[in-house]
Amino acid sequence: MERLFAKHRKKIQQTNLKFVRNFQQRIHWKDRLIGIKGGRGVGKTTLILQHIKKNFKPGPDNLYVSLDDVYFSANRLIDFAEEFARYGGKYLFLDEVHRYPNWSQELKNLYDDYPELHIVFTGSSVLDIIKSKADLSRRAMVYQMKGLSFREYLAVNGALQVEAIPLESILENHLQLADEVNKKIKPLKEFKKYLQSGYYPFFLEYPETYFQRLEQVINLVMEIDIPSLKPVDFDGVKKLKQLLYVISTSVPFKPNISKLSEKTRISRNSLVQYFHFLSDAEILNNLFRETEGTSLLQKPEKVYFENSNLTHTFSAGEPEAGNVRETFFINQLKFDHQVNYSDRGDFLIDRKYIFEVGWNNKDGNQIINMDNAYLALDNLEYGFGNKIPLWMFGFLY
Repeated sequence: MERLFAKHRKKIQQTNLKFVRNFQQRIHWKDRLIGIKGGRGVGKTTLILQHIKKNFKPGPDNLYVSLDDVYFSANRLIDFAEEFARYGGKYLFLDEVHRYPNWSQELKNLYDDYPELHIVFTGSSVLDIIKSKADLSRRAMVYQMKGLSFREYLAVNGALQVEAIPLESILENHLQLADEVNKKIKPLKEFKKYLQSGYYPFFLEYPETYFQRLEQVINLVMEIDIPSLKPVDFDGVKKLKQLLYVISTSVPFKPNISKLSEKTRISRNSLVQYFHFLSDAEILNNLFRETEGTSLLQKPEKVYFENSNLTHTFSAGEPEAGNVRETFFINQLKFDHQVNYSDRGDFLIDRKYIFEVGWNNKDGNQIINMDNAYLALDNLEYGFGNKIPLWMFGFLY
């Protein structure tokens, strides 16, 4: 354990507090069991290390460990945590819990048997807390973390510091808001860079090799995270990659399950499940019609990559501009809003608002005379009426 404390101190010393994401404020840190899920590379580790550095002094009562550390190949988590508690430990931060085979059962036991312990754990977005071996849904407060919004990208680069703007405020006051932003920066220039390589925070450390590293991240998700948490074997991983390739050649993808099943030689049920698995892994965004619930066997109406950086990564050349716009829009809105397929416009938001997404000359004939209908338009510095600059929807979180 002494070695783990030494590694903890080193990590905390190296942690930078220059930019701290607002997501920290969403978490009720006083809860005894907190889970933070998210895709690889979105900044979960940095988030908890910053929280420790801001709120704890060096000492035996707080400890960060990663469960992919070689220590846990020979030691049980529950024994380690019991020893930590005996020596006065109170705040335990467990990174990468999905890399530990019996994580849910042992966390449940620690929660029940050690009420003095406060545990924060992070894990893959593929984690299913409810369907895990020990149902933690009644014990853990679980938060879903996403990559950087356009607003956060501007902040981390030092270009602009503004608070997040609720959707209703954007719809009502977008002209005033656009005026305030345009006085300080050229949003269209920054927006183009964000769409290409601004979603994952590691762009700051590795700008030259960003896309290669992003490809590595996706491979790790498909080869390690999904098989360890979903019923997918080695052959299934190959089929997932095959499916992802097919999707990448024509996004947004409108699945014809029968034809796709025939082409890929994947059964219909497995095929639909794979769409859900890739969505859980935050590689894809599946768009469904408005329903009361989404079944694991429900076919999506449209399929997008989870964010615009993935669209650029998997595109053989320059990705189709309309696809990039729609990918950005659904990605930013899904953080706090329900997004569904719409027959009239492109998207139905919160079962109330209809949006068409396009270039600045889009006329909006599809949504004419409709209530609560808007155009989200690219290459637009200022909006007018129900025409709103697309980049502004990157200020939602």
